[in-house]
Amino acid sequence: MLSTSLFAQDVKETFSGTRILNGHSVETLKKNTLQFRIEHRFGDLIGVNGGIHNFYGFDQAADIRFGFEYGILDNLMVGIGRSKGTSAPYKSLVDGFVKYRLLTQNKSKKMPVSLSLFASSSLTYQPAVSEISVIQHYPEFAHRIAYSTQINIARKFSERISVALMPTYVHRNLVNSNDVNGLFALGGAFSVKITKGFGVIGEYYHVFTSSTTAVRPDNYNSLSGGLEWITSGHNFKLVLTNSRGFGETQFIPYTFSNWLDKQFRLGFSITRNFKL
Repeated sequence: MLSTSLFAQDVKETFSGTRILNGHSVETLKKNTLQFRIEHRFGDLIGVNGGIHNFYGFDQAADIRFGFEYGILDNLMVGIGRSKGTSAPYKSLVDGFVKYRLLTQNKSKKMPVSLSLFASSSLTYQPAVSEISVIQHYPEFAHRIAYSTQINIARKFSERISVALMPTYVHRNLVNSNDVNGLFALGGAFSVKITKGFGVIGEYYHVFTSSTTAVRPDNYNSLSGGLEWITSGHNFKLVLTNSRGFGETQFIPYTFSNWLDKQFRLGFSITRNFKL
């Protein structure tokens, strides 16, 4: 009877929080909720750039981001943030996004999934360099901007297990000659709750590129695993990932590290919600 009662109504918290690990989840903040986020990625844990001489990456900061996000309605939220940037190719980044939850899983209404629509943009304000052959020359202001759009589809199979698919398109206004402006990626993720406040998460984004051109020869797909702790008002995630940057316009096209070469790092995120 308990299970039937739970799934006769809208399913709540398919994933815990508005992010999975690197990417967004299907979730939105409740109306009039303000969230403060801090996210950090360290240097390589092991390998040639990690190990004890760099204290397993803790001596290095791959990227740092802080942001504010706000629920305009229960199914509509916006957010802004600032990142240090990874310097490959961007640093000094500001970003913004809007997310709208279009569908919510509901058994009685025969709605098997939840679905959100997401759009974001990032802008670098780093000084332009004089060398015209590199991206950081920025001949026009528009070359500093990148965009992403996503359809986030998720299903909660039980009180413990959730999965998601995230078809995503990323467009960058300026790229290297061996790259393409637009990229399509398909993300997938799962969450398994061990207890009410503790869970295991996995996330992967596969980027589709042309087989007839030498596109993204040094790039890898983003693969991440993590643990989460949920307390009253806080959500803490510990991440192990080969990505360095934050946001879909960064970790999808600009992941240069390979798990097989021991190029992965620890990171974390922590959030605090305020009801206004």
